[in-house]
Amino acid sequence: MNIKAYRPETPGQRFKSVLVFDQITKTKPEKSLINRLNKTAGRSNGQITTRGIGGGHKRNYRLVDFKRDKRDIAANVAAIEYDPNRTANVALLHYKDGEKNYILAPVGLKVGDEIMSGEKAEIKPGNALPLSKMPVGTIIHNIELMPGAGAQMIRSAGAGAIVAAKEGNYVHIKLPSKEVRKIHAKSYATVGQVGNVDWKNISLGKAGRSRH
Repeated sequence: MNIKAYRPETPGQRFKSVLVFDQITKTKPEKSLINRLNKTAGRSNGQITTRGIGGGHKRNYRLVDFKRDKRDIAANVAAIEYDPNRTANVALLHYKDGEKNYILAPVGLKVGDEIMSGEKAEIKPGNALPLSKMPVGTIIHNIELMPGAGAQMIRSAGAGAIVAAKEGNYVHIKLPSKEVRKIHAKSYATVGQVGNVDWKNISLGKAGRSRH
């Protein structure tokens, strides 16, 4: 995504920059894949327990598939969508058997691409495989800490880890922080770097933008 800067016609626009959503192909979410998201405004039983929370636009929670447990069934990328609940964009998948799912959209994934989850999947962005099937040096994201538990690591925009080495039943993963962790070889991960890389480079310009 590109970044757009504004002329400083007002104080709030002096340092303001926004993402140009040129990769977004669909603006309304899939109705079967959303849940209502209730807000607490920082309150528990009517008492403020966390200050500074409140306001903002209403949101629907997108049900993202972090387990990728539909194995060996091809899916086509139907759309790339904005997700207000996370820094990364999401991709809408249409599986051959008619099911639909959201996944995190990696760099290079486009509408019309065919992806798959399983041990026989190719090493290309969006495909999910066990760590044991990943060649050393592969950039990955959406990593399970325990086999079958669902991805818990490397899910933020622009994040990517590297398969550093293999040792018996474990694989050494080099995280963005340079830490190396041993994760079971049967744990699944997704090939590629999480998309929306320029997210961290925008400037809000004024405090009010952080409410939305």
